[in-house]
Amino acid sequence: MLIELPGFFDLQVNGFAGVDFNRPDLAPDRVSDALDRMRATGVTRCLPTLITSSFERFAASARVLARMTHPAIAGLHMEGPYISPEDGARGAHPAVHVIAPTVDDFARRQAAADGRIVLVTMAAEAVGAPTFIEHLVDAGVRVALGHTAASPLQIADAVAAGASLATHLGNGCAQTLPRHPNVIWELLAADGVFASLIVDGHHLPPSTVKAMVRAKDPRWTLLVTDAIAAAGSPPGDYTIGPVTGTLGEDGRVSLPGTPYLAGSSLTMDRAVANTVRFTGLPIEEVAPMASSIPAAFLGMRTAGRLTADWNPATCELRVVSA
Repeated sequence: MLIELPGFFDLQVNGFAGVDFNRPDLAPDRVSDALDRMRATGVTRCLPTLITSSFERFAASARVLARMTHPAIAGLHMEGPYISPEDGARGAHPAVHVIAPTVDDFARRQAAADGRIVLVTMAAEAVGAPTFIEHLVDAGVRVALGHTAASPLQIADAVAAGASLATHLGNGCAQTLPRHPNVIWELLAADGVFASLIVDGHHLPPSTVKAMVRAKDPRWTLLVTDAIAAAGSPPGDYTIGPVTGTLGEDGRVSLPGTPYLAGSSLTMDRAVANTVRFTGLPIEEVAPMASSIPAAFLGMRTAGRLTADWNPATCELRVVSA
């Protein structure tokens, strides 16, 4: 059956359709092509996401993205470099470029991005995190906690300072955690903190998605793709900045020779369908997690509407027009 939904809003997308937003030689026409291809999956607004890298590499990509006038770009998401240096928590981010946050370092990154960084993901245990978070929030930048090995007290202090989102909860943490307390429980329990989830069947098992959405509440849950250039592309090797990930036939993107994921090949229409399938919630309750809820989190609005063919029996969603 045909249904109408608000345009999807993806807060975390590193690339799409063979285009890596983290490349220093990024070209505006390639970005535009990727964004147009993304629209075919229902995404009408997004935050191109730049991961941990040298300042020079960050600035090269940020300048291109920030100066584009494409209506899909609502701002930039800076994921790192203020993250945990520990294996596991760091994920696919290169350790050599992980640094402690400083006001001066962020100022020069924000200047390179023409003031368009609207979301920063960082570790709650980073040196001086509470004071730095307060600085970002006062400047109108949203702060998310992710790629972190923080203690409960460090998480509580970061939330009290203004952090308001858990980036891809259940990922970006150690492979093995204490049963309790741990970063996942702390962020699930943190009132006033949204949680973003990558619902591709690889980052989180179905039962975990169901339990997390129940614990956090659908009204406090956002869907993100964390897509890299592998999304909308055939199996093979794809970059995310200085890192190469391999897309397998099963849709999983991983660092070669490791158990670590390197972003995803997920599209937002599939994320919505998977979430309905995994949680048993109606699509009317899930679709806002990919549209109006992330938009409201940023103090923004969705853009446009999409028409989709929805099969409730098989939980298949196909965007017809957007």
